[in-house]
Amino acid sequence: MPASAAATAPFPIRVFGGPTALFEYGGLRFLTDPTFDAPGDYQVPNGPLLTKTTPSEGDPADLGRVDVVLLSHDEHADNLDDSGRALLADVPLTLTTTGGGQRLGDKARGLADWESIELDRPAGGTVTVTAVPAIHGPGSREEVEPFAGQVVGFVLTGDGLPTVYVSGDNASLELVREIADRFAPVDTAIMFAGAPSFAILFDGKPIVFDSTQAAKASRIVDARRVVPVHYDSWAHFTEGRQHLEAAFTNAGLADRLDWGRDH
Repeated sequence: MPASAAATAPFPIRVFGGPTALFEYGGLRFLTDPTFDAPGDYQVPNGPLLTKTTPSEGDPADLGRVDVVLLSHDEHADNLDDSGRALLADVPLTLTTTGGGQRLGDKARGLADWESIELDRPAGGTVTVTAVPAIHGPGSREEVEPFAGQVVGFVLTGDGLPTVYVSGDNASLELVREIADRFAPVDTAIMFAGAPSFAILFDGKPIVFDSTQAAKASRIVDARRVVPVHYDSWAHFTEGRQHLEAAFTNAGLADRLDWGRDH
């Protein structure tokens, strides 16, 4: 296979439900936002009640080795639940927000926007993980973060490797345009969606992309493949797979969807 084709070839991604996905990249095994608890209620401190409705499609014992957790944020149970927190103790490195890096202990590293870290690949060379900006709700950071907290996304790059964008819990297309200016085209986008919302926050507007916004974000970064996550398993997610399929079909991007459960 020519190098250019190898660099952009899709690689397996296993989606477990909610925001949790596992993939191998450059010989390293990455896990996004681990959530493996059983269905039940979770109270956000000084915030709304979150209800998990569907069990994960697997548990931590199914993961095998995990080298790095890419954690959008640590403050909400639909991104890091009790099982996920326990799992972090066995993972060598968790990359997350600057605040999360302070809260989660010695194995966690918080990254500021556009800050990069180089990780050694088992067979030589490095993977570069760059933290990219995200906002967990409609409006500016100053308006959103006091209520919804700090979040982060990631872009993974490396010699001979595809470019991977992990959006995290983002609701800002303007920030996606900034990311596209630096990294587009993207070979694989792990796109958080689901249009989660609460009547008591931001007049009920989604705090993560709705399906139409997820399709727009995918076009902005010119993603060749889109793996949706964060659209099922929780009661506050208001749009599911059928909404994403319709939005991507309307945008002419249906052929780029990969649901990550067939691998």
